[in-house]
Amino acid sequence: MKIGILKETKIPSDNRVPLTPKQCKLILEEFPGTEIIVQPGNGRCFSDKDYRNEGIEVGSDLRDCDVMMGVKEVDTVRLIPGKTYFFFSHTIKKQNQNKNLLRAVLDKHIRLVDYETLTDSKGVRIIGFGRWAGLVGTYNGLRAICVKHHLCALPPPEECQGLEEMMKKASAAKLPPLRIAMTGDGRVAGGSEEMMNAFGITKVTVEDYMSPKRFDMPVYVQLDPEKYNKHKTEMHFDLQHFFNHPEEYESDFNRFCDKTDLLVMAAYWDPRAPVLFTPENMQDKNFRIRVIADITCDLNGSVPSTIRTTTFQEPYYDFNPSTGKEETAFCNPGNITVMSIDNLPCGLPMEASRDFGHNIIKSILPLLLYGDSENIIARATIAEEGKLTANFSYLSDWVDQPD
Repeated sequence: MKIGILKETKIPSDNRVPLTPKQCKLILEEFPGTEIIVQPGNGRCFSDKDYRNEGIEVGSDLRDCDVMMGVKEVDTVRLIPGKTYFFFSHTIKKQNQNKNLLRAVLDKHIRLVDYETLTDSKGVRIIGFGRWAGLVGTYNGLRAICVKHHLCALPPPEECQGLEEMMKKASAAKLPPLRIAMTGDGRVAGGSEEMMNAFGITKVTVEDYMSPKRFDMPVYVQLDPEKYNKHKTEMHFDLQHFFNHPEEYESDFNRFCDKTDLLVMAAYWDPRAPVLFTPENMQDKNFRIRVIADITCDLNGSVPSTIRTTTFQEPYYDFNPSTGKEETAFCNPGNITVMSIDNLPCGLPMEASRDFGHNIIKSILPLLLYGDSENIIARATIAEEGKLTANFSYLSDWVDQPD
């Protein structure tokens, strides 16, 4: 099998890689008969020279490769017909910005395997950058709090020399008695909790968070879906039922809105599920949240203020709840500051790439080379031979719908 490592073409550019130079060398040594070629590209956290130094071929022509691996969406004009591609396509929620990408995949009879949909027999994802998104996103959310309230100056993540330095900066920060609500209990939430711990923020129960007691230190509460969703008929909450039938539920998050300074969105959101709160809720005088770190970054999704993505160069904007419009960040204390970077692991690209590549070698390559008895790759395949697979047939009405 010959693997092509793609040049990242999405704008703004992504500096991560699916496999590091040393990991490519390891694959060649441990998987006999495997070949790797890396497309030359600027802006990667590992340079073309780094790959060449490990004896990895660097070249532009990937036409004789069997499998292509990238990170973010691929420019449609660069897609090679009939090949197998692995990347984050961001199409499974019918994201309109990527409709043409999926159309091109179908037109070119490409087999598209989305990293996001690679799961084990229990439906648990086996690969991703979630922990790193949680770490960087939470740091950026607390950095916004510091700017908004004129507290200690934290350097941007990309200026830190790795996670260790970022953690040291966090541990040195002196925070007031903030109240933070964090949604989710997966890998993203795990990374978020790591960063909360680095800042010295105390975890409290929902009961304590909701009580009238005053805290003399910063605290956070971790919310799984049961804590902020309820069945419309008051049926007892059942997590599996919620996953299967989210449209039968309504949000119960509003009870946290008058007690929270910072909201960290770290939970996967199904478009069929209720939104956390509405624009009208945000206009209520008791709506206390003034910073939202939307790590999941669902545009026009569960949080009304996430109206666009941001970048590391300009990570924040303000949302005016009265007008529903964007304004310049930090100019109006009554506004809600939003962080919605959609490639957060790029803040720690080398470490995030090493972790991701390790999981490719451990969990994906053996399936490609030696067989996939559990159909893990088959379940994660969105399209092949010009058609959507059965698991993703629900996308057909969307992708066929005229613009």
